[in-house]
Amino acid sequence: MTPLTKSPIRSAGSIVFRLIVGTAGLLIAFSSVSAQTVKKVALPSGDEDSGLFHDYRGVQLGMTAEEVRKKLGDPKDKSDEQDFFIFNETETAQIVYDKTRKVVTISADFLTAGEKVPTAKQVFGGDVESKADGSVYKMVRFPKAGYWLSYNRTGGNSPLTTVTLQKIQ
Repeated sequence: MTPLTKSPIRSAGSIVFRLIVGTAGLLIAFSSVSAQTVKKVALPSGDEDSGLFHDYRGVQLGMTAEEVRKKLGDPKDKSDEQDFFIFNETETAQIVYDKTRKVVTISADFLTAGEKVPTAKQVFGGDVESKADGSVYKMVRFPKAGYWLSYNRTGGNSPLTTVTLQKIQ
C-alpha cells in the first residue's frame, strides 16, 4: 500500500467513529426535545417552578431534624442520617438528612387503599394513567425549585403507595 491509500482498518474505524458520534448527537438532540415535552405535560398547572405537593404532614425539604421531630413526634428509629416514623398500621415515613441534619428526602408509604392515601391527581394536579394491573408511576423534576417528586402505587387489592420528595443534589 502506498501512503496515500487508506487501509481498510482505518476506514472501517473511521466509519464506526462517525456512526458513534452521529448517534450520540441524535440521542442528545432527541433527549432534550423529549425532556422539554415531558416537562410541559407533567405540569398541568403551568407552574414550572414547583409542584403541588410541597410537604408531608407539615415537613418540608430543608427543615432541621429538630423541626421534623417537633412536627411528627418521636420516630420509631432515629439517627443523624434518617428517621423512621410509624403513624399507624398503614402509614409510615422515612426522613433523610444531609450532613448538616437538614431534610433532603421525604418518603411516605401507605399500605392500603382508602381516603387517607393521596392520589396521583392530588400529588400532581392531574390524572396519571394507570397500567393494566392498576399500578401507577410518575416522577417529575422541578429544577428551579431544586427537587423531584415521585408517586408509585402497586397494583392489586391492597396496594402500596409511596410518595417521595427529594432534593436535587
